[in-house]
Amino acid sequence: MAIDIRIGDREAHVTLIKKEGSKATIKVDDKIYDVDIIMVEDGVYSIIHEGRSYNIEMIQGNGPKNYFVNTYYSSHELDIIDAQSRYQQNRNKDGIHSGDKIISTPMPGKVVSIPVSEGDTVEKGTTIIVISAMKMESEYKSPVDGVVKKIYVTEGDTINGNQPLVEIE
Repeated sequence: MAIDIRIGDREAHVTLIKKEGSKATIKVDDKIYDVDIIMVEDGVYSIIHEGRSYNIEMIQGNGPKNYFVNTYYSSHELDIIDAQSRYQQNRNKDGIHSGDKIISTPMPGKVVSIPVSEGDTVEKGTTIIVISAMKMESEYKSPVDGVVKKIYVTEGDTINGNQPLVEIE
């Protein structure tokens, strides 16, 4: 299995060569690593490489393949670029549906409020929808200047992770 991972301006090609239990051999670009990796709690991993222990926390980001990764010393945002993501990127480069933006949330929750209506003109950064998940309220903002094309949910709805909520064009 091979994927690309983008961290900032760097894109690394990662291949899982072998996995036996918690031990794995991975290739990152042209370098091979033998690691022992285990999830110690939800979203927290312990990795041992060449006798050194590393702990990382992965938090779901703004999309199904976007994460915030925290180590003891630093934090990084990363995107997983698999075949589906690569296809979508290439499709958008050609201008097909490049203006459409669909707002979704990575986790299940409940719609608290929708301060916009279909047909409203919104600026980038305008709050589009407020979702309650895991005892926290999160505001989802417009990623672009545009018009609210479609609202797929209503206030009070229970939603699934990655379900389309609002479409901006």
